[in-house]
Amino acid sequence: MRIEHNFSRPPLMVATGNRGKQREYRELLKGLPFTLVFPQDVAAEVAPKVEESGATYAQNAALKARAWAEATGWLTLADDSGLEVAALGGAPGLYSARFAPQPHATDADRRRYLLAQLAGKPQPWQARFVCVIAVATPEGTLHFAEGVCQGEIIAQERGEHGFGYDPLFLLPELGLTMAELPPEEKNRRSHRARAAAAIRPILQALASPQHLGGESR
Repeated sequence: MRIEHNFSRPPLMVATGNRGKQREYRELLKGLPFTLVFPQDVAAEVAPKVEESGATYAQNAALKARAWAEATGWLTLADDSGLEVAALGGAPGLYSARFAPQPHATDADRRRYLLAQLAGKPQPWQARFVCVIAVATPEGTLHFAEGVCQGEIIAQERGEHGFGYDPLFLLPELGLTMAELPPEEKNRRSHRARAAAAIRPILQALASPQHLGGESR
């Protein structure tokens, strides 16, 4: 399927409904020759139902990217990311967004649950954020990039920026949590920023008409 559009530049579907991620991608992908499109910008009946059933970040990102590329006929970027805490054996990892046991858990619920799981374990609580980006062409070709950010989990939330686990994720070299960083600084240091920087040259190459099926609108 290919959705008709009247954008002045080729569309790039960024397949995430997370508004925090959307804000970051608007900055991280700035300057590329695309019009960024998000799921809320297309008709609901177009949106594919994607179950994140993969065993790795790359598999989950690929599932989303391919499904949206097939549904829209557009080049599509999707990611999967997670927080890995050494004291928890790498958890929550792939299940970072579904870590808290209660249904409809908020980011605050997940942070509280994480700290409850860490209670009594020796500090520092070493951790890392991981992001894998998948870019799918309408023909089904996949490209990947990964970004990792090392840090520690702290016992008290700090900072007003960011989302998710950011208020608990300390960058020891700065003495600041991810949520204490101004957005422009986070967009230089985060796992998502590093993955986006790695995928930019690929997106630039894919912007050529021959890769976009000759589409020049």
